[in-house]
Amino acid sequence: MKITDIKTFLVHDRERPKRNYTFVKVYTDEGLTGLGEAGINGKELALKGLIDTYRPVLVGMDPSRIEHIWQTLWRGQFFRGGHVHSATVAAIDLALWDLRGKTLGVPVYDLLGGRTRDYARCYCHVQRPHDRDDRRAGIDEMVQLARSRVSEGWRFVRFGAGEGRAEVDHGVYEQPAALRWTVEAFAALRDALGPEIEICVDFHQRTTPAYAVQLARELAPMRPFFIEDPLRAENAAGFAHLRSQISVPIATGEQLASKWEWQVLVERDLIDYCRVDLCICGGLTESRKIAGWCETHYIEQVPHNPLGPVSTAACLHFDLSTPLFAVQELTWRPGVLDGVVRTDMRLEGGNLYSGGSPGLGVDLDEDAAGALPFQLPGLNILQREDGSVSDW
Repeated sequence: MKITDIKTFLVHDRERPKRNYTFVKVYTDEGLTGLGEAGINGKELALKGLIDTYRPVLVGMDPSRIEHIWQTLWRGQFFRGGHVHSATVAAIDLALWDLRGKTLGVPVYDLLGGRTRDYARCYCHVQRPHDRDDRRAGIDEMVQLARSRVSEGWRFVRFGAGEGRAEVDHGVYEQPAALRWTVEAFAALRDALGPEIEICVDFHQRTTPAYAVQLARELAPMRPFFIEDPLRAENAAGFAHLRSQISVPIATGEQLASKWEWQVLVERDLIDYCRVDLCICGGLTESRKIAGWCETHYIEQVPHNPLGPVSTAACLHFDLSTPLFAVQELTWRPGVLDGVVRTDMRLEGGNLYSGGSPGLGVDLDEDAAGALPFQLPGLNILQREDGSVSDW
């Protein structure tokens, strides 16, 4: 079998106007295809450009040589690394694993050693934007949604620090106000949901170390399952200071592009949960290596997944085959991109199941994808009250 072509499909999400999906399809001379997805919303045109650059390299290669192709795309050039590069490699890698499973007639989790669990438990996002200036409005709406999700069977919920405040919806993020709102919001959720429901809080790298310490300490008595991305990702050593100051579990990693960027966090035991993104961090090939490394430090996997059905399917096969797995982020729902991507996944309560189809269990309708053309989203920019830029 040989690769004959590789194409990129940029698909717009009508339900979320600033969201596009980057699907990558690998074609072969035997008629079988594989489907992958790339991360990094907002840089889809850069991803497509790099896919087009790699096309002449890939055409003619044996698609079963997944590790060799990964190494070729990563190391076969002088300038390497970076998020656009790693996300491009990730999309190709996922497509190759999907193709390999279809070729052999088995689900990808069988290629990864088989299932270690029957399903992946998931967490949902429970905050919603609103336009009212009432400080309490976002909290009340979030509590109502969280109760609804728990009644459906979800056991894990997640919200973002300060993200239910009207100011954030209008592009302003001020740390002291976000801290106060987040503590109040967590207390309301814990009171409404009781002690058995797990609550995760995403700091979204918007807090400075001083505010991260303050917020984590105030949340600690209410027992968050984890705090996510309390610091910016590029300075892993900063987590050592944070680790010495707080007691709550730490999750991070969604912005890390390769195994090398995980070294300090893992080797110095600075995190409790690994937030690897399969569609950014080199695909299944790279993420499996990181998971094995984390296992030697008892760090559980909590994959980042704000993307579409192909990303979700890849995460599910990763989750099912990974021994140390905690919970899966899930923003995809059955019906999202219905008619564009077919999937065999099913969601029951807060648990995600695979149908066991060959490959990742996904297929792309190219005509339907073409009917949702890419729309340039622009940047999502947050500012502080004085007009300076805040981390998004």
